[in-house]
Amino acid sequence: MNTQNLIENSTSWFLTHGVRIVFILIVANLINRFSKTIIKKTIEKQVQNNISEQEKRMRIETLIAVFEGTLKFIIWVIALLMILPEFGLEIAPILASVGVMGLAVGMAAKDIISDFIAGLFIILENQYCIGEEIKVAGVEGKVKEITLRKTIIESNDGSVHSIPNSKVTVISKK
Repeated sequence: MNTQNLIENSTSWFLTHGVRIVFILIVANLINRFSKTIIKKTIEKQVQNNISEQEKRMRIETLIAVFEGTLKFIIWVIALLMILPEFGLEIAPILASVGVMGLAVGMAAKDIISDFIAGLFIILENQYCIGEEIKVAGVEGKVKEITLRKTIIESNDGSVHSIPNSKVTVISKK
C-alpha cells in the first residue's frame, strides 16, 4: 500500500466516521450545557420558599451538584456508546455483557447500592446541605460535597473525610 492510498483511505474514513464522531461530541456537549441550565432553573423554582435564604441557597447548590453530575455521566456514556460503532465495534454484545456483569456486580456491591439509596434519602429529605456544619459518623465539620454515594466533610483542623452515605445514621447540625 503506498502513501497516496493511505492518505485517501484516511481522508475517506475521517469524512464519514470522523465527522459523525465530532458531531456526536458537539451534540453531547451542547446537551450537557443545556441540561445544566434547565436543572438550575427547575431546582430554583421547586425549592421551598418557607426556609431561610441561606438554607435555600445551600439546598439549591446541593441538588444542582447531584443532578448535574448524574446527568453528565449519563450523557457521556450514551455519547461513548454512539461513537463505538464508528470504530467498527458492535455495541449489542457490549450492552448484553454489561447487563449480565451489572447483575453480578449488583449482587456483590450491596454496600454501594445502600450508599446510593441512603444518599438519595439524604438529598430528598434535606437532612443536610453543602456548607452546613454537621457531625456525622464521629466526624465534625463543614460539608464540602454530597453525592449519591458519599459525603465529604472538612473538619476544623483541615482534614477531609469521605463518609459513605450508608454509614450516616445519626446527624447533628450546628
